[in-house]
Amino acid sequence: MIMSSISRRHFLQFATSTLATLGWSQLNISQQAERYGKVLAQSTPRKLALLVGINKYSRQPLKGCINDLELQRHLLVNCFGFNPKDIYILTDEKANRQGILSAFEEYLIKQAKPGDVVVYHYSGHGSLINDPHPIITEADSKKAGLNGTFVPIDSNLPAGYPDEGGLVKDIMGHTLFLLMSAVKTENFTAILDSCYSGGATRDSRVRSRDGGEKILISPEEKSYQEQWLSRLKWSHGEFVRRYREGVAKGVVLAATNPKQTAMDYQFNGFYAGLFTYLLTQYLWQNSGTPENAIAFTKQQIPTNVDQTPRYDVKLDSGYEEEPIYFINKLSSPANAVVTEVTGNRAKLWLGGVDLGTVDTGTVFTVINGSGKLIFQARNGLVGEAIVEGNVKEGMLLQVN
Repeated sequence: MIMSSISRRHFLQFATSTLATLGWSQLNISQQAERYGKVLAQSTPRKLALLVGINKYSRQPLKGCINDLELQRHLLVNCFGFNPKDIYILTDEKANRQGILSAFEEYLIKQAKPGDVVVYHYSGHGSLINDPHPIITEADSKKAGLNGTFVPIDSNLPAGYPDEGGLVKDIMGHTLFLLMSAVKTENFTAILDSCYSGGATRDSRVRSRDGGEKILISPEEKSYQEQWLSRLKWSHGEFVRRYREGVAKGVVLAATNPKQTAMDYQFNGFYAGLFTYLLTQYLWQNSGTPENAIAFTKQQIPTNVDQTPRYDVKLDSGYEEEPIYFINKLSSPANAVVTEVTGNRAKLWLGGVDLGTVDTGTVFTVINGSGKLIFQARNGLVGEAIVEGNVKEGMLLQVN
């Protein structure tokens, strides 16, 4: 079980870089798009994803958010049939406020059509800040008048904080609701691996940027909300009614309940979001619904971590019992995938295996094939193996 391996192991620190930078990822996205083109050819519905992850905050930097995107990307491509060309990734410097909002508009709102499948993933800091004139005030905020936000890389705290307050460039949860409402398909899944309150432990850190009553939302954010109310032809009253009913579209999978922290967790040689890692590892090996996927991740959270994943769906939709991501999973249960073959050596992505069970000599076999690989070593989630038999890039693997 994943929980037992996590809770009893004192983990090593993240080694060097995991797939290094966005430049590496974008290069491989382009290569994979061509490599998998025939196998994962586009069909109706189209599958679109926007993945946002930020590690390099100037204050309170994180370590696992870029890994979260790689965990999600490999899962979507290899298990759910996404074309790599239809997965757009924003990391670190490119994940500024304008970059995130523009990407959501360009790649999800403008491109998605009714019946298409859309995934939005955010890994980074969350915060609670003051909005003197909110569209609606959430009753369950930790402090009255504070509203939940997502923190882009350019949303810096005022220099004199906490003694002095000021404006930040956060993206409010209200804004995400408006953007989701504008997407033209109901088959929408948002994965949010962030939190709204702070704290830290020795082997992990929380995805929360300081906030509070002195920190105010920017006029640009409020103006942007008003623009979307106009585009959607909603009054403030209409927004409040819809917001109180539940999520705008599809399904939201969240790392925590509104009052908890989301952990940037140190695993066996790498960092990742605790929620993202458990969720994606489960989905490599299981078909399921949002309801049973969240139930599983709850069970696997270490007992010393106060974090309760949750899901929400559009009112009276029944989406909690629909296939996860609104897709019938394309692959058999798997532990890994071959990402590169050179001679008798191969690289593996190990997103679906309990790394505590993998050591030099572990045998991976090709699913629905005759080839096998003898594991040699790994750096984070990337493994190296010796090839025996017929093994090609893109083949799914299981531990023998």
